[in-house]
Amino acid sequence: MSDTAVERLRNIDTCAVSDALDALELKGSVMGLRSISVLKRIAGRVQTVKLGKANPDIPKKHLCSSAVDAANPGDVIVVENHETEIAAGWGGILSTAAASKGLSGTIVDGPARDADESRDVDFPVFARTATPFTARGRVAEYDWNIEIEIGGVAVNPGDLVLADGSGVVFVPKTHEKEIIDKAEEIQAKEAAMASAVKEGKPVSDVMGGDYENMLISK
Repeated sequence: MSDTAVERLRNIDTCAVSDALDALELKGSVMGLRSISVLKRIAGRVQTVKLGKANPDIPKKHLCSSAVDAANPGDVIVVENHETEIAAGWGGILSTAAASKGLSGTIVDGPARDADESRDVDFPVFARTATPFTARGRVAEYDWNIEIEIGGVAVNPGDLVLADGSGVVFVPKTHEKEIIDKAEEIQAKEAAMASAVKEGKPVSDVMGGDYENMLISK
């Protein structure tokens, strides 16, 4: 079944959504996450995973595998990996499995590895950094399908996420309509400003006049 909110979000960029979040005084924009495989705009519903310090009391299983198995086509796996600056919270076999299921991408608040393998299967992975270090003995999966924190933003299963060359923004499910409505409005106004510049109007007039007032109005 088509998810109208995801389809609408896919046609907006992260900057417009970030501006909408600012206008509505909501949190959702995250700094420092970048593509380490293929750079393409991704949007989808969130499936969450929380990682933490490796502990012998935690049942052993491969990180993120349950979330990938449970995710629906188009979903985005979002991983909280705050325990270490070197150990990967995502890897190549997971990318292969996720790509095979038709997932949209993965976002890791921390390191991820096997960037080349992810690129080979055309699967977008956004992370703090790429790393060769394994998670084995360093981090473990504490839980999945729960609230996590990404870049200081609370993220819940079923929320929306959008990622592109400018960064990553989260859209809480409880406010998704008003955020998307506002982002579409902002994007339309920005398109009008760009058209005015292409038509020969001085950019100083466009950026400082009625177009700018339209853009920042709430």
